[in-house]
Amino acid sequence: MKSVNVGIIGFGTVGTGVYKVLQQFGNINIKKIAVKNIHKKREIENFNSSILTANADEIVTDPDIDIVIEVAGGIDPAFDLLETAIDNGKHIITANKELLAKKGSELFKLAKEKNTVILYEAAVAGGIPIIMPVKTILSANRITKIAAILNGTTNYILTKMAENNLSYEEALKQAQELGYAETDPTGDVEGFDASYKISILSTISFNKKVSIDKIYREGITKITAQDIKSAKELGYRIKLIALGQMLDNGKIDVRVHPMLVAKKHLLAKVDNATNSIMLKGYPVGEIVLTGPGAGAEPTASSVVGDLLVLASELEASDKPLPQSICHHNEIADQIEIGDTYNEYYIAINAGNNPGAIGIIGTICGNNNINISTIMQKGIKEDNTAEIIVITERSKESDVQNALKELLKSDCIKNIDNLLRVMN
Repeated sequence: MKSVNVGIIGFGTVGTGVYKVLQQFGNINIKKIAVKNIHKKREIENFNSSILTANADEIVTDPDIDIVIEVAGGIDPAFDLLETAIDNGKHIITANKELLAKKGSELFKLAKEKNTVILYEAAVAGGIPIIMPVKTILSANRITKIAAILNGTTNYILTKMAENNLSYEEALKQAQELGYAETDPTGDVEGFDASYKISILSTISFNKKVSIDKIYREGITKITAQDIKSAKELGYRIKLIALGQMLDNGKIDVRVHPMLVAKKHLLAKVDNATNSIMLKGYPVGEIVLTGPGAGAEPTASSVVGDLLVLASELEASDKPLPQSICHHNEIADQIEIGDTYNEYYIAINAGNNPGAIGIIGTICGNNNINISTIMQKGIKEDNTAEIIVITERSKESDVQNALKELLKSDCIKNIDNLLRVMN
């Protein structure tokens, strides 16, 4: 295979991992690497620092560079750099899920005009191959549902809360000490990271552009040790689930939030920083892919995999990988969270008064909600009781109305949590 010239933007954990893996392939020539600090010491054996540059424009405008790998993350300056690179006829490989979720349409449109391709296997679920399989081997299927664990940090935290009876704060601190969580974990624990990924995955799976702005997002910061314990007693594990589903009316339901997942479900068995994606479609049925969703080596595996496929195609064709071209011209009709249907876990703090459970049942019934399980957790020192309710399938707006009515009742002190349930 003939040699291909590559430029890399970003040389942190992932960029360094990509560089190390590429040393195995003699046909890949890394011409330049854009970094913030060219004087920083690199823990790489026999590294030639002369290829470093602090000016990323040198990469995106260099006529000798064929492919630009972007692993810096964020929108600014990544968007402008990749736009310039495409305008200069370069192919793109990126792991930047935020960029693709927010600005992908613009980049794909330009790439189509310039006869270049954008590959992004590493942007969703790290080392798990999912983007290209959906576009190729699974393209014969009508995919109707995606349910996935797409963030290793939150999955690690929830796993440790369940295994070691830790509070959210304790589990987060442990995740930070081990390097699983950032000093500022907001992007992970509030569900932003997972929402970027499910928007990308839903767009290619349903062949319609899914707007990141219309995805309901809820993180794990309100999950308590009591929620974890109650879920376990009821036969569930709590997971941050990224959900995308095609409804019978053609509308699309895409959201990210914690869910009680039945212990028998495959996603309930996915622990620590592992990611897992369940796809349901016709004719394939249901498949599950599980593996490392982040980290230098798993992510580098996907980046370099994209690179080698593209390099091979460039040798054989002037129009490589036509299946990678974006054809999603239709805008998805996304429903709001209030129009979704779910089973629910509701943790209610009630006064130790006669008839409290009866009041809960009456208000739920008046709002079209059937209760499948109700459990009282004993009396606390303040003479209140924790009451756990599991509902049958109900409409979100009805459940929210019921909660408002419950809070108006004298015997209901607080709604401690509301979580959706997946069986």
